[in-house]
Amino acid sequence: WLKLAPSVARRAQRQGAVMPSVLVILETGFEEIETVTPVDLLRRAGVEVAVASTTAEKAVTGRSGITLTADTDLATLGAAAQQMDCIFIPGGPAVKTLRENAQVLDLLKHYKSSGKLITAICAAPIVLKSAEVLEPKYTAHFSVKEELPAIDESSAVVIDGNVITSRGAGTSVDFGLAMVERLVSKEAADGVAQAICKM
Repeated sequence: WLKLAPSVARRAQRQGAVMPSVLVILETGFEEIETVTPVDLLRRAGVEVAVASTTAEKAVTGRSGITLTADTDLATLGAAAQQMDCIFIPGGPAVKTLRENAQVLDLLKHYKSSGKLITAICAAPIVLKSAEVLEPKYTAHFSVKEELPAIDESSAVVIDGNVITSRGAGTSVDFGLAMVERLVSKEAADGVAQAICKM
């Protein structure tokens, strides 16, 4: 994984800040851009990100044949999986499996009841729907419009309460920066955006 943006990381260290944490759920068939882009942006902002495989196998292959090595797995995390500040569900064909994973659905329900941030991109909002945590205002990939007819097709990112949703791989940067702004600050999000030449 890429290192944190030096300026952000050093500032956090100097101030002794306790940075927020994000749990990323990794399942075979995940969408690579939608997973790696937000993770990279969050880590640049100093956020602690744990990429967790749903199985004991940490090498997980995405929809385009790219294999990522997860930091950990849900079984190893145990109760710690419930204690982070945000849960992130990437899109891709993996969502079909995730929406039938009782452990993942229970985690989403826990984050909802705890008032924590829930984020999903592309087709992943259908997982939120299955867990009954999707808010009335949302966006998602057009491929799931039949199941999610109220998709906001005019917005790259939609924030409704403690749920952030986004449309797909092409909106991954906007999505990641929205997560940074919500978890850290607008200043941090603007700093990361400037560092990557986001126009």
